[in-house]
Amino acid sequence: MGSSVRELAEATPDTRDRYVDLLRVASLGTVVLGHWLMAAVTADGVGNLLAVVPQLQPLTWALQIMPVFFFVGGFSHALSYRSLSRRRPEGSVYALFLRARLRRLLRPTMVFIAVWGAAALTIQFLGGGGGLTEVTLRLVTQPLWFIGVYLAMAACTPPLLKLHERHGWAAFGALAGGAVAVDVLRFAFGVAYVEFLNFAFVWLAVHQLGFLRADGRLRFPAALALGGLTGAVALVALGPYPLSMVGMPGEEVSNMAPPTLALLCHGLWLVGAVELLRAPGTRLVARSRVWRTVVAANGIAMTAFLWHLTAMLGVYGVLLATGTSLPAPATAAWWAQAPLRVVAAAVLTALLVAAFRTFERPSPLSPPATPAGPGSGPLAALGITCCLLGVLGLSMVGFGGLLEGRSAMLIAFPVTAPVAVAMALGGWLLVERPGFGTRRTER
Repeated sequence: MGSSVRELAEATPDTRDRYVDLLRVASLGTVVLGHWLMAAVTADGVGNLLAVVPQLQPLTWALQIMPVFFFVGGFSHALSYRSLSRRRPEGSVYALFLRARLRRLLRPTMVFIAVWGAAALTIQFLGGGGGLTEVTLRLVTQPLWFIGVYLAMAACTPPLLKLHERHGWAAFGALAGGAVAVDVLRFAFGVAYVEFLNFAFVWLAVHQLGFLRADGRLRFPAALALGGLTGAVALVALGPYPLSMVGMPGEEVSNMAPPTLALLCHGLWLVGAVELLRAPGTRLVARSRVWRTVVAANGIAMTAFLWHLTAMLGVYGVLLATGTSLPAPATAAWWAQAPLRVVAAAVLTALLVAAFRTFERPSPLSPPATPAGPGSGPLAALGITCCLLGVLGLSMVGFGGLLEGRSAMLIAFPVTAPVAVAMALGGWLLVERPGFGTRRTER
């Protein structure tokens, strides 16, 4: 039987940076709440509140805090990889690191894909799929882009951590410089497809800031915040960058997909801001009740994130099925109904978490008795690449039109949902494979 939240909280060593755990939970929670509030659902489809009321778009400069999660990921990845490197032979560290960091991420993700894939097949075989159902099949996979980016960060941690240890801030500067070069080639010279490189340059630069924090080298957070905010304001005011730090329907340029230099500046501002709040945040999370809440939330965070759009669209589906009137977005009636919709989505998310949280728990299986074999590193790298492409592809194409061959462009080639699912599942099995056959058997 697993340990209780109270036992886990009380067993936390004094050396653990609890503020990082608080940031992880708070960033994901803010994203979930933002998605629930931004959805402008009517009987005709799903829109975006920020497109209906453009005056609200400046709020994204505070509420688009996914960069904070990736920053925290860099901090955690650095500590985890170094810990494994001290205890394992060099040749086996990479595969073991990937399995250790990604098992609690990929298992709930693969269950999510399997459940929704089966549901989509059933809906199509029964001849359904119109209206909100079709929109749901397309939208529920969108959060998987985050999983794909996080997979890339984990895969790149060993080489980028070595660059950080050798060059420090210069390694971050090289990634930021790459983001600058990409935007220059994109906007000044019109080079096709180059913008997709910023999925790597922008997010890995934010991830690199986590390495710097792990080594205590983020010494001037106020300068980081001010510089990032000033840069983002200047780019939006003078350049081709939109005001919103999240994607807007129909816009020619998005700061998010693919990421832009403006989003990198936004990430710098956010990282500086959360570092400025480090002292009061550390005092807050030192309280036993607050820490227990953080521990409990961390144990279900990924499951809640994966299923929160399912819950939100389920609430709207019930409202439409029961003939409940949906007010026009941004009207007084819409705002009055918003708290009830959020509460209902939270309750349904809690039910889904209760059903699927077991897949996020650490495996009770025994750890490997011997290091992974010499071929495990390349297999793990191949697996994470397939998994990365699969979940990114599925985030773009969705489950709508599953049997009709509906496709979306993944970087420069088309991908269908069945192909994306096959890549994700196959890649996951390769990541898991290095430990197969090496577990201790006890009789």
